[in-house]
Amino acid sequence: MSNKLKLALPKGSLQDATVELFRKAGFNIYVSSRSYKPTSDDDSLELYLIRAQEIGRYVHQGFIDCGITGKDWIYENRADVDVLTDLQYSKATSKPTRWVLVVPEESPIRTAEDLEGKRIATEGVGITERWLAEKGVKAEVEFSWGATEVKVPDLVDAIVDITETGSSIRANKLRIVDTLMTSYPQFIANKKAMQDDWKREKLTNIVMMLRGALEARGKVGLKMNLPKESLATLVETLPSLRRPTVSPLSDDGWVAVETVIDESVARDMIPQLKALGAEGIIEYSLNKLVY
Repeated sequence: MSNKLKLALPKGSLQDATVELFRKAGFNIYVSSRSYKPTSDDDSLELYLIRAQEIGRYVHQGFIDCGITGKDWIYENRADVDVLTDLQYSKATSKPTRWVLVVPEESPIRTAEDLEGKRIATEGVGITERWLAEKGVKAEVEFSWGATEVKVPDLVDAIVDITETGSSIRANKLRIVDTLMTSYPQFIANKKAMQDDWKREKLTNIVMMLRGALEARGKVGLKMNLPKESLATLVETLPSLRRPTVSPLSDDGWVAVETVIDESVARDMIPQLKALGAEGIIEYSLNKLVY
């Protein structure tokens, strides 16, 4: 029987970003609207599409070998798992998501202490209760299935919700009082699965490729031919991640140069390279950058 790694991907807001991350890492994943079991071009992966809120629990219990879910949901479920790496991406940006305490703009609540005896609605009941306990505040926390913003102020005094940019909160005329925690997706594994040699090696390789895909974000490669006399000036000014790779050409007066830079500076850098006498300048995108 061939080895299989059971891997859970988050269904919902992170789904598309996760599938795209795996694509850049070299794993093509195919998701059908009719199935919760995606397929991929890697036959050793057995994939599941599961709500991020549940992945930590299933990995902890050993039903799934590994998965990607938020640090917040691992904390919420008190899942005892191995965290293999943080994956700094989210549904819209590379910013972390935040669990925030939110009240109407005109609410008198200004601090955590003002919540004493109040009612709070949230999907992250455990996150909220543990935060209140740390603050020494007693308040009633109720589970909310969603659309939490509409519950204040008529049904509850405050809500604890997830935000990435805060735009939805502002649009609903709400105000952030405090941040309970910040969260990135994490690649986690079952502790017993990590004791299996094949699974541990497979997981290590997947993590390396995912990290490489994230490191390549916002970076481009540059290659060019350059007069040898301009090389010292280029090395001093080029904002490369590493010293550029320099190779001799058949013409003794020229060298080939290749490096990686931030895409945001390429538009200013290429004219400078041209001024140094560079020719045949090529800018190319990167899928992975592995150190």
